[in-house]
Amino acid sequence: DLELHLQRCQQLSVTVLTDHQDLSNTELKTITNSTAPQQYRIRAKLKTYKPQKLHQSVKLHCSKCNSLQEVPDRDDFDIILRGSAGTASNPELHNASWYESVTWTTQDQKQREIAIHFVKHDEMLQHPEDTLLMIEGGTLKEIWKLTKRFKCVIPVRSTEDDLELLDLSAPFLLQGNVKYYGCKQCSAPKPMKNLSSIAAEQQPSWEPAEIAQVLGIELLQYVFIMNFTLVDETGALNAYLFDY
Repeated sequence: DLELHLQRCQQLSVTVLTDHQDLSNTELKTITNSTAPQQYRIRAKLKTYKPQKLHQSVKLHCSKCNSLQEVPDRDDFDIILRGSAGTASNPELHNASWYESVTWTTQDQKQREIAIHFVKHDEMLQHPEDTLLMIEGGTLKEIWKLTKRFKCVIPVRSTEDDLELLDLSAPFLLQGNVKYYGCKQCSAPKPMKNLSSIAAEQQPSWEPAEIAQVLGIELLQYVFIMNFTLVDETGALNAYLFDY
């Protein structure tokens, strides 16, 4: 919708881009010669906008180090999953006090071993819509199937001592159709046993921010960024949109 709106804006001779009906119009030349911050109302043409494709406007932002990065595409995630699928699940880590494990071998040529660890609450499994699970050896397709039924899915791999997150280039958590990422620079990932503290809560909500905190992850936020070039008879002005 925004892309169509921007195309229409380009076709119009004059577009009102800000509200502030109580303010009189200010020329762009006056604005560029003023010190920030100020509040203005303008009438200007939309000359150009970037990026041209709307999906490219969505970035990942770290509020701690203020970095911006591209959202990884599904191929990157798939490659990381395929790499971790080559590591066998450690049977000594199955069926801990706070999760219950199920394993099986796929019937395809590679005969992958998949392990799913269902986190328990009060020594009981929760309803699927309230359940957090950890999966080892799953493909992207298998993980998406699980996200449709269970509340939270965390891709993991086995070490000698514990389950751990994959490379932070991959999402550390999937909830519905949303992928959550952590900042590589600011995160200090902790083993999955730290999740047991949330499982022990009276009513575990499995909120992404809380999960990130106990796992030592600095949560990245999706932000929307665009760059507009506005013009009137007196000059040009670059306007930047940055919003969560």
